[in-house]
Amino acid sequence: MAKIFPSRARIVEVGPRDGLQNEKQPIDIDTRVQLINKLADAGLSYIEVGSFVSPKWVPQMAGSDQVFAGIERKQGVHYIALTPNLRGYEQAVLARASEVAIFTTASEAFAQKNTNCSIAENLERFTPIIAQAKAQGMPVRGYISCIAGCPYEGDIPPEAVAQLAVKLIDMGCYEISLGDTIGSGTPEQISAILKVILQQVPADKLAVHFHDTNGRALENIRVALQSGITVIDSAIGGLGGCPYAEGASGNVATESVIGLLDELNIAHGINLPKLLQASAFITQALKS
Repeated sequence: MAKIFPSRARIVEVGPRDGLQNEKQPIDIDTRVQLINKLADAGLSYIEVGSFVSPKWVPQMAGSDQVFAGIERKQGVHYIALTPNLRGYEQAVLARASEVAIFTTASEAFAQKNTNCSIAENLERFTPIIAQAKAQGMPVRGYISCIAGCPYEGDIPPEAVAQLAVKLIDMGCYEISLGDTIGSGTPEQISAILKVILQQVPADKLAVHFHDTNGRALENIRVALQSGITVIDSAIGGLGGCPYAEGASGNVATESVIGLLDELNIAHGINLPKLLQASAFITQALKS
């Protein structure tokens, strides 16, 4: 029996934040602003603009407040900020972020390396952020990394991912992005993981975030689409890996995802020529 694909999918463009923060060379404020404006002009309606984290930890995201101040805001475009703690959340509010994202992991070892605390302690840090966000009507998106494998622990039990996703939804996240941080997941493995998660969390509350380490990201996205998940995180030009996951290559390229969606006749609302111009722009900036 033929697999049924959705009629429409939504892209969350993570290049300006998750992509650039993992490139070795920092990109200046004006270039970051121009990139975001080009992406919005290409039709992307969800764009990660920056991260309000200490520049000591992520120097590439320094000046995110200036980036938010500099962009030409388009109606209907959601400008997202990653906020690791309450101070970061307050900075995001001042910067007029449309929504915020919080980040945790399904791997205890990765949590210690990435955030210097346990998963439980990580969730505790989110409680005041989500309380403030609810009071102020700010949407909160949750990230779970290492859903398939961890560079320190190996394979992660799908049930652990599902339980964490349920906790984040119960806390108040409107959507959970499931990340294969080291790109180790095979289509068969991703299918099995999603089957477990979808028993506890509906597809319309989930997104997928694949790295293309082993060239399987598009196959894994196809599996997610067949499972009813219609939100895909991707990065222009395949930018970025993960600084805490050695050997992880970049995020799946937005251009490649659009190619897949076109092949499957899934609507997305993105202007490909303009998207390719944005890709050429940031690729050239990284070379200079």
